[in-house]
Order: sequence, then structure tokens, then C-alpha cells
Amino acid sequence: MKLYSPDIDERFHLPQVYPMCGGENISPELRWNGIPNNAKSLAITMFDPDAPTDHGWWHWMVVNIPLDVSMFPKDAGNPESEYFDLGFQTINDYGEIGYGGPCPPPGPAHRYIITLYALDVEGFDIDRKINPQILNEYIQKYAIDNTSIMALYQRGWR
Repeated sequence: MKLYSPDIDERFHLPQVYPMCGGENISPELRWNGIPNNAKSLAITMFDPDAPTDHGWWHWMVVNIPLDVSMFPKDAGNPESEYFDLGFQTINDYGEIGYGGPCPPPGPAHRYIITLYALDVEGFDIDRKINPQILNEYIQKYAIDNTSIMALYQRGWR
């Protein structure tokens, strides 16, 4: 599997960043291919392992993505986007449904890992407000393959 974003180079830029850090909270465009033949659905997560919590920080959780979807346009993580229903988007660690961009505390840059998972389950029957950590456990249980891209963001970057 391969995951690519024309909106991400080595770091996140302001449109993708959470509003509290001066951004517009626009999720990046994502494209993928090479999904295994035995996959039944896909999932996307965005995770900051450097967050000062005991569990990192979940920025984006999307499950139940059909196999015929091979990209998320820019801003698909916005509940008001026409593309929001390409998958089932749940709550992030900001307590909001959909995409929540980078906004680390002052200090060193944080890593933001966007992962695409191929799952051997057609989908999850879950509430949008499921705890992201629990949803991640479900995703890990049914993952048959995954691929990731990583970007950095440090508060104050322009």
C-alpha cells in the first residue's frame, strides 16, 4: 500500500493547523493505492505520539471507508464538507468530530503520523463519540496492512 499527500512535505503548514495555533484546520488531501485484495474496508488516523499526555493525541479518526474510495480531497475532515461522508469520522482528542490539526504546546516540533489501514472487516457499528484510543484498538485488531506518512509541526512555524 502507498499513501501520499500533495499538501504535506516535511511539515504541516498553516492551513492544516488547528485554529488556536493560527491555522484554518483544513485537512490535507490524501491519495492511496495498492490496497490488498482481501481488504473489506479502510481506515485513516492521524496521531501525535509526542503530545504531553499518557496516550499521545488523536487528531483524526476515520473508519468504514469503502474500497472504491482512493482519495480524500482537501478539507474532507470538515463536517460541513461535501466529502465528509467518504468514511465515518469520529471524535478526536479535541472533543470534536472530524479533523483537528496540529497545535502542540510551545517547544520542540511534534511528529504527526497519518496512517491508512486496510481492514478485514466491512465496517464498525460505533457511535461518533467513541474514545479514539478504543477505536484505535479496534482498528489494530482488524488491520491486515497499513502505510503511513509523517510530518512535523512546531508552534510558531509559518
